[in-house]
Amino acid sequence: MASTRQIQSRDNVVIKFVGDSGDGMQLSGTLFSDTAALAGNDIATFPDYPAEIRAPHNTVAGVSGYQVHIGVETRIIGDQCDVLVAMNPASLKANLKWVKMGGTILTDVDAYDEKALEKAGYTSNPLEDGSLSSYNVISPHITTMARETAMSLNMDMKSATRTKNMFCLGMIYYIFDFQLDTPFKLLDKRFAKKLDVAAVNKEVMKAGYIFAENLELIDSVYHVNTVELPKGRYRNITGNIATAWGLLAAAERSGHKLFLGSYPITPATDILIELAKHKSLEAKVFQAEDEIAGICSAIGASFAGALACTSTSGPGLSLKTEALGLAVMTELPLVVIDVQRGGPSTGLPTKSEQSDLNMALFGRNGEAPCIVIAAASPGDCFYQAYNAAKLAMENMTPCILLTDGYIGQGSELFRIPKVADLPAINPPVAKPNDPDYKPYRRDPETLVRQWAIPGTEGLRHRIGGLEKTDIFGEVSTDPINHAKMVQYRTEKVQRLANRIPKQEVYGEQEGDLLVVSWGGTKGQVNTAVKEARAQGVSVSHTHFTNIMPLPANTPDILKNFKKILVCELNSGQFANYLRMTYPEFKYEKYNKIQGLPFTVSELVEAIKNQK
Repeated sequence: MASTRQIQSRDNVVIKFVGDSGDGMQLSGTLFSDTAALAGNDIATFPDYPAEIRAPHNTVAGVSGYQVHIGVETRIIGDQCDVLVAMNPASLKANLKWVKMGGTILTDVDAYDEKALEKAGYTSNPLEDGSLSSYNVISPHITTMARETAMSLNMDMKSATRTKNMFCLGMIYYIFDFQLDTPFKLLDKRFAKKLDVAAVNKEVMKAGYIFAENLELIDSVYHVNTVELPKGRYRNITGNIATAWGLLAAAERSGHKLFLGSYPITPATDILIELAKHKSLEAKVFQAEDEIAGICSAIGASFAGALACTSTSGPGLSLKTEALGLAVMTELPLVVIDVQRGGPSTGLPTKSEQSDLNMALFGRNGEAPCIVIAAASPGDCFYQAYNAAKLAMENMTPCILLTDGYIGQGSELFRIPKVADLPAINPPVAKPNDPDYKPYRRDPETLVRQWAIPGTEGLRHRIGGLEKTDIFGEVSTDPINHAKMVQYRTEKVQRLANRIPKQEVYGEQEGDLLVVSWGGTKGQVNTAVKEARAQGVSVSHTHFTNIMPLPANTPDILKNFKKILVCELNSGQFANYLRMTYPEFKYEKYNKIQGLPFTVSELVEAIKNQK
């Protein structure tokens, strides 16, 4: 390292890698975040990519990105980036607004030809017209140098050109004071079956590192401080993989084998892919021909005694609603995971929203209550998937777990727990030859019926979508019996309110303003509340994980504040649900429907505007 350069210590930095689809931005971001995690940094990541498999080249609509926040504490992805790695003019144009004033832009001058500039919507070259004077711009001939290095190792020109992301990554590793040992090991692991490809990528990365080391434009190297973590095993985990692991842990803890019946859909498919890797843990995965077959196969598996699950996103959940009503009527445990995306219809397949809450709460024919919970972060997806399995199995009813594309595909540093330390799961399984067994006899406290596993001696009973008689389970159209069974199924879910954890408040327990959030917005909202409090605003925060039913102490919290501001990534679905449930309180709404997560700055402004 050049002795004249300063090493600046930073607690947190945000880096965003952007380029065309196919430029390897997701790979670059993943390698960088994994390297930072292994070095001892806390991390939060946010993949941002178009829906097309191969989006139009050199267009703003085709830009793919991966944002990484590393440092001492990174519960959020960060509003603006300290460094933007932009592989072409379109990616620069699409993301310049996310760069801090005075931040660094690393871009490839080779990509700024006349045609590329025109397709990106530029009338002049931003590298030459002075429009980037507020930033530290580094624009070497990245493609040329990467290609020359790769071709010197006998790689063909087309493949060699694709290594330009590794050259950039090498420069970034130098700028942030990382050595190359860890990323080299990660490349060897990723290309374990193509070691020649790994070798070329390592040499190109090394060339980028050396180039940055000798580049006079880089006068400072940034060392990002590490975080002291409790002892344990950690890994960089996405929300979808954490969800899959939570289900595996629940299967082991409950003693019931895991079955997932699903149809691939963005952004939920990785749950299916991850579980398919774990046959050694006796997980059974069925890739169905459609969404309806996926949930119906899961209901069948639940009847047979499995921890039965199905995963999907909004369009798939709408297709599953009829079968979901069947699971409610039969009172069988079922976990439904909805990784929410922008809608309606096909909508925004790769963008995140919280727009499926109404469907989760009410989207079934008849009176068909389900338990509904929501995960708050990638790591929390593990615990809420486990919790969803526990709630479904112990209460013999479907539980819908809402995550979203932002936390499902984003990642964070996750401490892997011991399964034995997780809460016990005790499904109400009926005993063989129980002389008092009746299929719809209920526990007097919880109203939960027993789970009669087929083939268990002495437990034959009828099951199906038609209404059943109380206790005995025969088909019935009696109006009084139907009213009683509807009430039982509803009350069974509502009684959970007294057994789930109480709702908590961050900040004063009473005051002028309470900010309410739910699901994947927790990190941004809580950070914004902290910043507003630091600026002297009287504000507190409560975040909901349990949605149906709401915790029993919810009205006790709401009554202690003059105004309630509900922040969500939809048009106000949770606010309307609260207004419907507790109409005596005053609610204000702050909503964002852009397929993007909240920024802390816009939330702080919204909080300060509440007079």
